[in-house]
Amino acid sequence: MLTKGRLTSNQLCFLIALVAIGAIFATYSCNDNTPESRLKRDIADGKELAKKYCVSCHQLPDAALIDSASWVKGVLPAMAKRLYVNNYMGQYFTDRKSVLNIVEWQKIVSYYQNTAPVNLVIPKPATPALKDWSIFSLIKPEVDPKSPIAMTTLSAYNANNHQFYSGDAVGNFYQWDKNLKSKLIQKMPSSVTGVIFPEHTNNAILTCIGMLPPLDIERGKVVQISLDGKNKTQKVFTDSLPRSVQTVAADFNKDGLMDYVVCGFGHERGGLFLLQQQPDHSFKKTVIRGVPGGEQLITGDFDNDGWPDVMCLFAQADEGIWMFLNDHKGGFITKNLLHFPAVYGSSSFQLVDFNHDGKPDILYTCGDNSDYSKVLKPYHGVYIFTNQGDWKFKQTYFYHVDGCTKAIAADFDHDGDLDIATIAFFADFKYHPAAGFTYLEQTKPNQFTAHEIPIDQYGRWLTMEVGDVDQDGNLDIILGNFSTHGRGLLNQKGFSPQWDQHLPVIVLKNNARRK
Repeated sequence: MLTKGRLTSNQLCFLIALVAIGAIFATYSCNDNTPESRLKRDIADGKELAKKYCVSCHQLPDAALIDSASWVKGVLPAMAKRLYVNNYMGQYFTDRKSVLNIVEWQKIVSYYQNTAPVNLVIPKPATPALKDWSIFSLIKPEVDPKSPIAMTTLSAYNANNHQFYSGDAVGNFYQWDKNLKSKLIQKMPSSVTGVIFPEHTNNAILTCIGMLPPLDIERGKVVQISLDGKNKTQKVFTDSLPRSVQTVAADFNKDGLMDYVVCGFGHERGGLFLLQQQPDHSFKKTVIRGVPGGEQLITGDFDNDGWPDVMCLFAQADEGIWMFLNDHKGGFITKNLLHFPAVYGSSSFQLVDFNHDGKPDILYTCGDNSDYSKVLKPYHGVYIFTNQGDWKFKQTYFYHVDGCTKAIAADFDHDGDLDIATIAFFADFKYHPAAGFTYLEQTKPNQFTAHEIPIDQYGRWLTMEVGDVDQDGNLDIILGNFSTHGRGLLNQKGFSPQWDQHLPVIVLKNNARRK
């Protein structure tokens, strides 16, 4: 009982305990609310929120994949739109469709901004590339210096007539002879980005992109033309495609009529489409996978069941290689083979048996660097993924090439193993322009000597094809020059292009002797 003006001993002990607990709590609260503590909590929360929300569109991106400034100024604002988080003059706010609130989004920003490196470290090769011509020599066409700017969008070799062809950004489709004399075959409705040369015919099936800039305008077409230059008829197989870039052919339903699969890269919207030929020779278009980014196709009987399948590299957001196995019912069973982060910029792949074990391996490149993080990246380059069986793959080789665009494997030097030719449309042109084309000569199993062929002054290589242009038994390399350097196509400040802006194509003649 409390005596007037005094505390009992029990009450005094109780108050002392309260004061002590309060002091401890105050000290803890003070320490817990320092800017450093709040930042640590926000980073930890942001990492968990990224795992929850960012995987809705693609593989979870590691903060270390790009620099902090690229996250804040480029990638995160683009990601925000897909989560219905708006950015106005650097300030974020959510709308009704957003599945997260603004506090959660700011924590995601905090995680990437504060854990990403300030600069990416670009690896140096253990052995510098040789600066030589190796087994190649240069053949180039005579071009008027006043001719239009070269904007080649296709290089293709026709094994039926041993000629090669090119397409450009304004829809011209040319044929070239072994002396690099060209003739215009036809003017197409838009840039030609893919071609099929059916056997035993003088026809070509062209994929026209419709819209070269990255816009969601569906004007792409698949068109059949004659190569004789006289018949100007254009048979449209299908139209209204979202920036279609390649088509492959097979009788997918085994009804005796040729069908096609076409990838529409699109932009925000796109898809992989089956064009099934009907008895009246029209085509029914159905969606195989309704996502953007389809870039390259390969067809074959991958499960050895006697039915044709298809494989596709997707290079937008959810990057990776998917296999579509024929279900014998007019559809496909989807299987992912390889998955890559959304900032990789996947650019090409090829199925090829590097180790001669009877199982196809994957040659893969990444280096498309025209989106939201236009910095040189240490993981851009050439990869080999070795088939471990049952379509499981293990990375066994990597060679760094800034902005790598395409790789083709072939036995260029006739020594019984596969070499690799690579191009890089987004090379380090300011400090390392010779890496625009690299020849990787295989000297031992899975060991390669790099040759940087000195052709950077002749063009900026967007397309590459391999074929025996001069019919001497050697595989030559055809390179297409997309020389324009308009908005968004140059990533390095203070750099002026030094390459020839008028040569549409060159050929690297293979001078190897058979062994």
